[in-house]
Amino acid sequence: MREIWFTRYDPSEHEKSPFERLKDIFMQLLTYTSGDVAEALSWLTELDKQFGLTNEEYGIGDFIEEMKQKGYLDEETRTGQIVITARSEQEIRRSALEEIFGKLKKSAIGNHDTFISGMGDEINADTRPYQFGDTIEQIDFTASIRNAQINHGLDSFRMQADDLEVRETDYKTQTSTVLMIDISHSMILYGEDRITPAKKVAMALSELIITKYPKDTLDIIVFGNDAWRIEIKDIPYLQVGPYHTNTVAGLELAMEILRRRKNPNKQIFMLTDGKPTCLKIGNRYYKNSFGLDRKIVVRTLNLAAQCRKLKIPITTFMLASDPWLQAFVKDFTETNQGKAFFSGIDKLGQLVFYDYERNKRKYLR
Repeated sequence: MREIWFTRYDPSEHEKSPFERLKDIFMQLLTYTSGDVAEALSWLTELDKQFGLTNEEYGIGDFIEEMKQKGYLDEETRTGQIVITARSEQEIRRSALEEIFGKLKKSAIGNHDTFISGMGDEINADTRPYQFGDTIEQIDFTASIRNAQINHGLDSFRMQADDLEVRETDYKTQTSTVLMIDISHSMILYGEDRITPAKKVAMALSELIITKYPKDTLDIIVFGNDAWRIEIKDIPYLQVGPYHTNTVAGLELAMEILRRRKNPNKQIFMLTDGKPTCLKIGNRYYKNSFGLDRKIVVRTLNLAAQCRKLKIPITTFMLASDPWLQAFVKDFTETNQGKAFFSGIDKLGQLVFYDYERNKRKYLR
């Protein structure tokens, strides 16, 4: 007989230590300050003054020393500057993944696709009767023993093929993804910070792929007047520049990267808040921020068509709601036969994760 013991709940047993509480806040501040430790510590000190984060026994100075001792911060011997370490960079990515994926699991956003299960490598919650060819790893022994007891009784217990149940599995494909992040000046204009949510999404997606889908590849591109690759470790330090939006350069670089990838499934995710406003012709930049320039738009749509021919779908996450921008994104998406989401910054992470997980799944009959 199962016994259940009840004890008095002690909230102190579940409270975080002062160090852990300050570390969580500090890691968030590092994302907003693009990895500037001095600025993040200054903000943390101001928050401490306002909200009393520390006490007489444990102060900000103690926190800094403990961060150094535990390998989150380091002090450069030549300049004396405090910098974050590789451990902190990983912690920021992990925190971003927990923040976004935690919201994702609780989210009310609907997913209306119909999925079909089959032979694969990802176990799901559904079961079905055993069929010839199913492997022993797929058998749900708890359910199978229960069936045998019901069908044959305890006195003459035996298990037959009709008693067996197996877990359904979904086959997940290997995928190569290029994530394009707009770092033009408009990503911080009009009093709205769009670059920080974009960085969080990039860090969370990186950590998800590293830990859960190690056979996948993720390349990250930033684009302004030009486009260039950044490493995963560089994401926390990413900043917006005084740039226009050269979407063509970003797409060309993404296509070049994906041509070299051997995975059968390739895709581009593009996070942007505006229209393409720049081209590079030879050594000269052609720029026009006033409306949609036909010369720039045609080049952009041509690349969308090329990606479609190469079977590279582009999913655009547009962080703007202007009707004329939506019209451009609609044309771009139809040309590529891809997808587009018009997202506020609060839902960006959930949309990216839903789409990545959905694209990962290949369901077989």
